[in-house]
Amino acid sequence: MTSADHAPADASAAPIAPTTDPLLLDEIERYYDAAPRSAARTEDFGPLTLFVRDGAGWPYYARPTLGHEGPAATAGDVLRVLARQRELGAPEAFEWISEHDPELRAAVEEAGLTVHEHPLLVLGPEDEPGAVPAPAERVEVRVLAADAPELAAALAVPRLAFADPGTGIGTLGAAELAVAEKELAADGTAWRVAERITAGTTVLAAALEDGTPLCAGQHNPVGPVTEVVGVGTLPSARRRGLGLAVTAALVAHARANGVRTVFLSAADEDVARIYRRAGFRPFATALIAEPGAPAGTAD
Repeated sequence: MTSADHAPADASAAPIAPTTDPLLLDEIERYYDAAPRSAARTEDFGPLTLFVRDGAGWPYYARPTLGHEGPAATAGDVLRVLARQRELGAPEAFEWISEHDPELRAAVEEAGLTVHEHPLLVLGPEDEPGAVPAPAERVEVRVLAADAPELAAALAVPRLAFADPGTGIGTLGAAELAVAEKELAADGTAWRVAERITAGTTVLAAALEDGTPLCAGQHNPVGPVTEVVGVGTLPSARRRGLGLAVTAALVAHARANGVRTVFLSAADEDVARIYRRAGFRPFATALIAEPGAPAGTAD
C-alpha cells in the first residue's frame, strides 16, 4: 500500500537512484511471501503464487513464487492466474519488486495489464531514523491498543485519505469520518484489525487531536522485518506533518520491538522525498499490475 497524504517537496529535484543490496532485497522478498499468509491461503501457479484471503478482510494479489528455479513466468502463466482471480471474485492484481523479478513486467504487459511504479524505501539495520518535528501541542501520536475506543475512526481515516488522493488540503473531514467510522465498525473491519493487533501481526498508530484521529497508519511485522502501510491523513487536516509523525511512531515501535528492517512503498517520488526526511532511503521499485489504461491516458 502507498501513502499520498503529504505535501510535496521541490518537484524539480531529481529522484535519488536506489542502491540495491541483494541480501536486503532477499530479506524483503521473503517478507512479501510471508506477510499475507497470516490471513490468506495460497494457490500454486508454478512461477507465480496467488494469495487468496480467508473470509472477509484485505484482498490479496499474485506475486512471483519465492525460490522458484524454473522458467520465468510467461503471459500464459499470468492469464491463468487472472482467470482464477476472476473465478474467485478477487482483484486482478500482481505485485512484485522490479529488481528481484525484472522479467515479469513484460509478461504481465503482454497479458494486457498496466504496470504502475512506486518508489520502495528502506530503513535498514545500519540506518538511523531521521529527526521528525513534533506535531502541534494538541496533537497526540500513539500506538493504539486493540480495545482503543478510537480504533474504528483511526482505520477510517486512511480510507478517506485514499478516496481523496493528493497532497493538498481537501474537503473530507469530521462529518465523513463519522460515517466511515460507523461503516467499519458495522462490517467487522475494526474487529478483524483488533484481532490482528492482539496477535501482534498488525500495529496501528494514530495522530489524535482532542481524541479524534486525524492521521493513521500501520506496520505489519514478520520476524525482523516490517512494512509501513496505509499511512493516510484526513484530507481536511493535511499539510500539518501528521503523516510523517505517524510514520516516525511506527518506526520507533518497530525498532523498540526488535525489528531491524523497516520498509515502505510511496505513491510517487514527491511522497518518497517526505519519507526520506524520516530516515528512509531509496532502495528499489515496487510494481503493481492491474487492468486499466496506462498513466496519462484519458478515461
